[in-house]
Amino acid sequence: MGVLFFFSAASVLLVVSVIVNALRQVLFKDPNRPPVVFHWIPVFGSAASYGMDPYKFFEDNRKKFGDVFTFVMLGRSITVALGPRGNDFVLNAKHSDVSAEEAYAHLTTPVFGKGVIYDCPNARLMEQKKFAKSALTTVAFRHYVPMIVNEVRQYWLKSPQFFGGDADRASNKTHLMTAMPEMTIFTASRTLQGREVRAKFDESFADLYHDLDRGFTPIHFVFPNIPIPATFNRDKAHKKISDTYMEVIQERRRTGDLSDPDLLNTFMREAIYKDGIRMTDREIANMMIGILMGGQHTSAATSTWALMHIGADKTLRDALYQEQVDVCGTELRELTYDDLVNMPLLNNTIRETLRMHPPLHSLMRFVRHDLTIDGTKYVVPRGHYVLAAPGVPMIDSQYFKNPSKYDPARWFEQKNIIDMNARDQDYTIVSKGARSPYLPFGAGRHRCIGEQFAYVQLGTILSMFIRQFEWTLPEGRSVPPPDYSSMVTLPAEPSEIVWTRRRVDEKKI
Repeated sequence: MGVLFFFSAASVLLVVSVIVNALRQVLFKDPNRPPVVFHWIPVFGSAASYGMDPYKFFEDNRKKFGDVFTFVMLGRSITVALGPRGNDFVLNAKHSDVSAEEAYAHLTTPVFGKGVIYDCPNARLMEQKKFAKSALTTVAFRHYVPMIVNEVRQYWLKSPQFFGGDADRASNKTHLMTAMPEMTIFTASRTLQGREVRAKFDESFADLYHDLDRGFTPIHFVFPNIPIPATFNRDKAHKKISDTYMEVIQERRRTGDLSDPDLLNTFMREAIYKDGIRMTDREIANMMIGILMGGQHTSAATSTWALMHIGADKTLRDALYQEQVDVCGTELRELTYDDLVNMPLLNNTIRETLRMHPPLHSLMRFVRHDLTIDGTKYVVPRGHYVLAAPGVPMIDSQYFKNPSKYDPARWFEQKNIIDMNARDQDYTIVSKGARSPYLPFGAGRHRCIGEQFAYVQLGTILSMFIRQFEWTLPEGRSVPPPDYSSMVTLPAEPSEIVWTRRRVDEKKI
C-alpha cells in the first residue's frame, strides 16, 4: 500500500511539474532574453531532440526564432548563435566574458588528465599551444610524410583482417571505423611522439583511445563521473596510456637524448612557462594524450568520410589517381610533402569532406558575465552557456551552392571574397577569421593548432589508398548518414568499402 501511494504521489508530482514548466514558458517570457525552445519535461529539456540530430534541431528552431535562441539540456540553459555572426559572437568573445575552461574542464580532465588543456588557467593553455606549434613546421612535415607512408604500408601488411585477401577478388571488404582509428593513431604517434611511443602502441591502444572517446558523451558532459561502464573504462584507459608515456619520458630523461624533433621532445626540452615553472613529466604525458586524441578521432572520422565519398564517385576516384600520376609520374615514385602541396584536387577533397562533415557540431562556452548579443536586445545571463555551430554555414546555400552535394570541384570555382553587407569587411571563405562561413577547425583563441598536420596526415593516407586500391561502397548502399551519439560526428554503421588492389606494393619495411 505504501509503495502504491509513493508511486501515485510521484506521478502526480511529475504531472504537476510538467504543467507548471509549460505554463511558465508560455506565460512568463522575458523580452530581454533569447526565445526559449519549448520543452515539456523540466530539467531534461530538449536533450533528446538536440542529441539525436543537432543540425536538424538547429534548422528547425532557426525557422521559428531566427539565428539566436535558447534551449534547456539536462538543467543547463544554452543560447545558440548561428551563422557567421554567431560564430564570431561565441568564438571571438573576450576571455573575460566567456570561458571554454569552465564549459569543458569537468568533461575533458578525466580524459586528458590534470594540469593541461582545460584543467589549467587559460594563459597556461595558450603557452602549451605555443610549445606544440614549435614542432608543427614545414621542416617537420617533410620528415613526417615518409613516416606516414611507412606506417600505412606496415598496417596493410600486418592487418590482413582489413587489407588481406586476393588482390583480384572484388569482394574484399573493410570496416573503416575499425581500421581508420588504428591507422591514424599509429601514424600520428610515430610522427608526433617518436619511435619509442609508436613501438608501445598496438591495436589495443586504439581500443584504449576509443574508451577515452566514449568518455566524451552528453551524459558525461552533465555527470562526468557517473558510475557506468563507460566511465570505468575511460579511467582505466587514461591511467594505462599516461603511464605508458611516463615510461618513455623517464627513459629519455635517463639517456639524455632529446634530439629528435618530435612533440614529446619539444615539451621535455622547452615546456617552461613564462613565470619559470616547468611542466611536470606527468603533465607532459597528459598533454600527449590530449594532442594525440585531439587529432586521432577527428582524423579517423574525416578519413572515413572521405574514403566513403570517393568510393561512391568513380569519376572523382579516377581524377584523384590521375593527379597522383601527373605529380609523381607513371611509376608513382615515393610521396613527399611537396607533392601533397601540388595536389589541389586531393586537398580540395579533404576540404570538401570537412565542409560536409566537420568533426564537432557544437562548440560551447560558459558565460562569466551577462553578455549582450550584438544587434539584438538579448542578454545571456551569467551562468548560462553559449553555443556556436560552425557546421551550419558550411551547409547553407547562402555561402555554398548545392550544399548537400559532395563536390570537391566547388573549391576550384568558389569565390574567394563575399560581401556580407555594407557594414562588414570582406572576408575569405577559407579564413582563420571567426566570421568565415568555413571553420572546420574553429576560430579564436581556441582554434585547433593541428590544421596543417591534419592535411599532411589525411593527404598522405588518402594518397596511399588512391595509389593502391580501387574501391566502392557495398552494392545497394550509399554514404551513410551521421551518427551523433559521440562528441565527434561519425558515419553511421556499417561504414564499409569493397576493394581490389590496383597495384602490388612489393616494398618491405
